[in-house]
Amino acid sequence: MMTFEHIDRQKCKWEAAELLRDAQVSPKAMTALYLGLLIVLNLFSSLVDTGFFSVFISILVSLLGTVLATGFALYCMAIRRGERAEFLTLFDGFSFVGKLILLDILISLFIFLWSLLFLIPGIIAAYRYSFAFYNLYEDPSLGVMEALEMSKRQTLGYKSQLFTLDLSYIGWTLLATLPTLLLILQINRDLTMLMLYGIPAPETYFGLPIFALNAIFGLWQLLVALFYFPHYTCVQLAYFDTAKRTSGVGKDAAPAQSNPWDGWNAPDGLG
Repeated sequence: MMTFEHIDRQKCKWEAAELLRDAQVSPKAMTALYLGLLIVLNLFSSLVDTGFFSVFISILVSLLGTVLATGFALYCMAIRRGERAEFLTLFDGFSFVGKLILLDILISLFIFLWSLLFLIPGIIAAYRYSFAFYNLYEDPSLGVMEALEMSKRQTLGYKSQLFTLDLSYIGWTLLATLPTLLLILQINRDLTMLMLYGIPAPETYFGLPIFALNAIFGLWQLLVALFYFPHYTCVQLAYFDTAKRTSGVGKDAAPAQSNPWDGWNAPDGLG
């Protein structure tokens, strides 16, 4: 029987902070390398504006971002196991990049299809498949559909707790993205004025071209992320380990123990 339990979020956060403090390779240094590479890739992509080649570069940058995200998660997994992960761990995703790409496409497709019904089903779908990548990271021999099915079973009963976990970090997220969001809103306003009234959009904002502002805001996001992103990933992995243990699904997962909830199936909503 599938089981679930209430996760002590504060305890998970405290344990993550202790693990990161004892990490052999600096979490801030690894985060800076990871996000720094993403910034460089995105800036390079924004400089290319030549039709088909631009589309190709954008796709390539997105794929490289998926590989780097895999490496960073593997680094955090190593921290939770008390193991050493070198900076080159960031590139370990290349060994099963085909499955990563396919899984990314399928998750995006499923979330999009559920979102067509309404916003809430799309959000639920995002949490339903949120452990699929972690399953694949732990066991690259898994099939993509198998990783998705495992995530569906693991998140049963934990979607609302994962949602609450994300809400607890929303202050950091807003702090990191607010400058970029304000710039996007201003650009969209100027484009609307151009289409409706023919008023030309400015070539610069705050006296700087868009390219320079993207670089500055990217560095701002990196600086903010140094203080929360490794911590958030390690806490999410703690939730993943709990879900494996209670569901009995996943690599090295112990069979789920019976409890008073056995025989009762939680609805596959945010619960």
